[in-house]
Amino acid sequence: MFIKIAQLFLSLTILITLHEFGHFWFARRFKTRVDKFYLFFDFLFPFANLLPFSLFKKKIGDTEYGLGWFPFGGYVQIAGMVDEQMDKDMIDRPAEPWELRSKPAWQRLLVMLGGIIVNLILGFLIFWMVLWVWGKNTQPVTGLKYGLQVDSVAYKMGLRNGDYITSLDHIPVKSINRIPVEIIMNKVATIEGVHANGQPFSIPVTDRDRSIILKNLKVSPFIAPRNITKIDSIEAGSFAANTPMKKGDYIIAVNGVPVKYQDELKAQLYPNRGKEVSLTLLRGTDTIKSVNKLTTKGTLGIVVDGKETYVIHHQSFGFVEAIVQGSKDAWEKVVMQVKQLVVIFTVKDAYLQIGGFATMTKAMPSEWDWENFWMFTGFLSLALAFMNFLPIPMLDGGYVMFILWEMITGKKVSDKIIYVANNVGLYIVLALMLFANTDWLRDMFMK
Repeated sequence: MFIKIAQLFLSLTILITLHEFGHFWFARRFKTRVDKFYLFFDFLFPFANLLPFSLFKKKIGDTEYGLGWFPFGGYVQIAGMVDEQMDKDMIDRPAEPWELRSKPAWQRLLVMLGGIIVNLILGFLIFWMVLWVWGKNTQPVTGLKYGLQVDSVAYKMGLRNGDYITSLDHIPVKSINRIPVEIIMNKVATIEGVHANGQPFSIPVTDRDRSIILKNLKVSPFIAPRNITKIDSIEAGSFAANTPMKKGDYIIAVNGVPVKYQDELKAQLYPNRGKEVSLTLLRGTDTIKSVNKLTTKGTLGIVVDGKETYVIHHQSFGFVEAIVQGSKDAWEKVVMQVKQLVVIFTVKDAYLQIGGFATMTKAMPSEWDWENFWMFTGFLSLALAFMNFLPIPMLDGGYVMFILWEMITGKKVSDKIIYVANNVGLYIVLALMLFANTDWLRDMFMK
C-alpha cells in the first residue's frame, strides 16, 4: 500500500507544481506580481488564516517560494487576483499596474488558462514519451485461445464463458479491455459475437445494463480472457503454501468434479468456502492429490497463469510514430472525460461511482512500475485539465467564464460579484471533493 500511495503522491506533486507554474509563467510574462508560489498549503486548506506556517520559504524578488505543511495541492498567489482568500478591502481600491485585475482581458484569460494549458501539453508529451520508450500492449480478440470469462452481470445479459465478442454496434472490436468502456461511454446498443459452440449472437444493451456494468466494475471486470487452471504462483502465508501444490501444476478436479478453466474452478470452490476440498493436480504426466482449506471467500491463495490462454500484442513506435499515436491516444482520453461527464448525468446511479484518492490509490500498481506510473500521470494530467476547465467559480474555468463574458459583451463583471461567486464555488468544490472521497463509505453501504 505504501508504494501505491507514494506513486500517487509523486504523480500529484508533479502535476500540481507544473499546473501552478503555468499560472505563474503567464503572470510574470505580463508583468503581474506573484506574491507566493507554494507546493502544498501553508495553512489548513481552505481556511487561509488557520495554522499559517510553512516548512520552508525563501523570497526571491517579489515572490515567496515555499513548501507548505498541509500536503494537499499547492497554489500561486497572484497580486490583484479576485479569489475567496483575498483581502476583501482590496476590491474597493483602484487596481494597481502590477495587479492582475488591471490587465487586459486577453492577458487575464491566458493567466487563468495557464495551468490548463500546461496540463494538456504535459499529458500529450507523456503519452508520446511512454509510446516511444515502452510501446503499447493490447489484447486482441483474435488472440483469445479459449474465449472470454464473463462475470455475473455479463451472464445475466446473455454472455457465456467461452464466448468471443467480435463487434459492438457492428464495429469490429480490436482490444477486449476496451469493451466495457465502449459499452458505457459510447452507449453501445448491441454486442455481437460467437458462442463457444459456434452459434452467433446479438445481445441488446439497455441503459439499465450500462448502469449495472458501471456499478459492478469496481469489483468485477465484466469480461476477461478465459484462463485454464495452471498455477502461476502461490501466495506466501496462504493455506496453499503448506500443500503439495507447485507452480506449473494444473488443477484438473475439485472433490472429483473435473475442471479445466478458472471459471469452472471458482464455481466448485465458492460453495465450499471456509471448508476443506480435495484437489486433483496434474504435474507433467503424474496426478497428485492435495487437500486444501479454502478462505472464507472461497479462494485457494493461488494466481492462475494466463500467458498460455491469450496473446498480448506489443507494438513499438519510432519517434514520429509515437508523437502521432500518442496525440491520438491523449485526445481520446480528453474526449472520454467529456463522455464521462455525460454518463454521470445520463446513466442511472453513475454519479455514485465517482471516486477520490482511495480509488486512485487502488488503481496504482503494488510494485513500482515507471511505465504504469507515467501512463497514470499522463491520464491524470489530462483529467485535471478537463476538471479545471469546468465553469465552476473558484476553478480556473470559473474565471475563464467571467473573462469570456467580458470579452463578448464588453462589460466587465464586477470584482464583488466574482468574490462572492468564488466563495460559493469554494463550498461547491469542497462538497464535490467530500462526495468523491467518501466513495469507500458508499461502497461499504452498497454491498
